[in-house]
Amino acid sequence: MTENATSASAATVTATSDVPATVTYVGTATVLLRIGDLAVLTDPALDPAPADYPAARPLHRTAGPALTADRLPPVDLVLLSHDQHADNLDRAGREVLGRAARVLTTPAAAERLGGAAEGLAPWESREVTAGATTVRVTATPARHGPEGTEQVTGPVTGFVVEYGGNGEGGSKRTLYVSGDTVRHDALAEIGERFAIDTAFLHLGDAHFPATGDLAFSMSAREGAALARTLGARTVIPLHYDSWSHFTEDPARIAEAFAAPDLKGRLRRLRPGVAETL
Repeated sequence: MTENATSASAATVTATSDVPATVTYVGTATVLLRIGDLAVLTDPALDPAPADYPAARPLHRTAGPALTADRLPPVDLVLLSHDQHADNLDRAGREVLGRAARVLTTPAAAERLGGAAEGLAPWESREVTAGATTVRVTATPARHGPEGTEQVTGPVTGFVVEYGGNGEGGSKRTLYVSGDTVRHDALAEIGERFAIDTAFLHLGDAHFPATGDLAFSMSAREGAALARTLGARTVIPLHYDSWSHFTEDPARIAEAFAAPDLKGRLRRLRPGVAETL
């Protein structure tokens, strides 16, 4: 696998005109994407449940992943929104991370992780190749809580992944993975720069007793509003169950996306099942 720095807006070129792609929901914010020859894993949280993670804001996992680490294929690329919270990177996830050929994440996380990890600033891009498939990954803004909490939550990034479309009859596809973020003005630029086909949105309305009413991820309503802002054709919700700090009933997701202008955009994945994108 190779990677090269590129500009954020140029089109991705692959060796084939049509690139098959599947997605498997593993749990929390973890999905396995198979894009042509490339295996991509997002935010690997793979520990069995129940599990506790002591910290200033303790985390408790209530349900395990649909696939354990030993059932994953060799991973070409990990898209890691951040490394400081166990619901995005836990003990088993770190082992998978250590075996991955490439890891893209925040500059702060890359410095801590070392090895194959590379940090990207917002709007910085890389091309990643495996076999006959090349994708372009662009880091996008994210903020893991209300304005002013950045020193507590630490830096986070989202990602846009572009693949396909080489002028030979295939069409370019664009995926957006939000990472753990609240809705804020900087996210609007993502929809201005990219035509989003599928948006993977981290929801759950995360709250902690120590911080009261402060939310550290989007609610279903905020996710629906972001889908409108992005113009995303399809929305796949992530990061909304299996942990005690996700406070919103998952039923709220379907309700938020039942609005007439969003009808038909919501797609729920079956855990552990590879589905065509």
